[in-house]
Amino acid sequence: MTKFTAFLLLLNGSFIASLQAQYTEVINSNRPGFSESPYSVGTGIYQFETNLFFRNTSAESTFSRPQSLGINFAFRSGFFLERLELNLNAGYQRDKIISNTPSSHYFGSGLSEFTVGAKYLVYQQEYEDKSKEIRSWRRRNAFDWKRVIPSVAVYAGVNTDFLGDIYKTGKLSYKAGILLQNDFSERFNLITNVFYDKIGTDLPELSYIVTATISLNDRWSTFLENQGARTKLLSRGNIGSGLAYLYSRNLQFNSSLRFVTEGKAVGFYGSFGISYRLDKHKDKLISGGNPELILGKQTRYASKGFFGRVFSKITGIFRKKNRVPKVNTNN
Repeated sequence: MTKFTAFLLLLNGSFIASLQAQYTEVINSNRPGFSESPYSVGTGIYQFETNLFFRNTSAESTFSRPQSLGINFAFRSGFFLERLELNLNAGYQRDKIISNTPSSHYFGSGLSEFTVGAKYLVYQQEYEDKSKEIRSWRRRNAFDWKRVIPSVAVYAGVNTDFLGDIYKTGKLSYKAGILLQNDFSERFNLITNVFYDKIGTDLPELSYIVTATISLNDRWSTFLENQGARTKLLSRGNIGSGLAYLYSRNLQFNSSLRFVTEGKAVGFYGSFGISYRLDKHKDKLISGGNPELILGKQTRYASKGFFGRVFSKITGIFRKKNRVPKVNTNN
């Protein structure tokens, strides 16, 4: 193999890697929704997502839990590959538990979730850059039918049993899922998740989540979400909406309110959360040392999570000064 051939292979591999970058200019948070984007946060990102919640239902059956107050926590990072994300999801809550009669109850608390998992972006859909179409207004504004085909990721996780006594299952279980995202426009996207959870227990759970998000202005976005889950003993679901506020490129505040059903019981769920990231991402050269072609810059507007994409147009507000020019390869 000649030195020139080796150089071309290295250059081609670096260019392909750049197209797979998941880093975004602003924080890529899944909150306040329950769904998960197929995109990773990117290498060099250490992201924390917390959520304080209160749930109240009309459940009255023995050993049911009509009321919960707690906090959810998620840690996300792309340690090795741009398309691969490792994550940890944990929860601590205090539940009201019905004993013999609705008027007789007690409270239990502890870790309710401790799941370690990973997701990998299998397929990333690319879209046409209509801004370069100057000859035809019709073509410039026509719908790109590629947007009907979603980006796809797969998820695998382990539910540990490091939980409070009332939440223990007695053994490890597993979780698998498929994550889809359609970006129908720069301001509207649809995320669909399908999960098979608690694999290996007596009560495995099949669930789905569908989330539609849209930007309202430069800093505010809203969403509408539906979730359903079923075991052989119980069906539950919720439908809700909420808001996210982008305070800075690394900090987001969010809230949500949901109507929930659990068997015959109905109720509501409210939450308030904060997402923050430590941005240690470093750009890499992709064209033989040319500082004008930088990994990550050209894909920051294509690989977005819950609210990352709808904020893609306002990144100039937060972009650091004195950076070298970027080249957009998303054609």
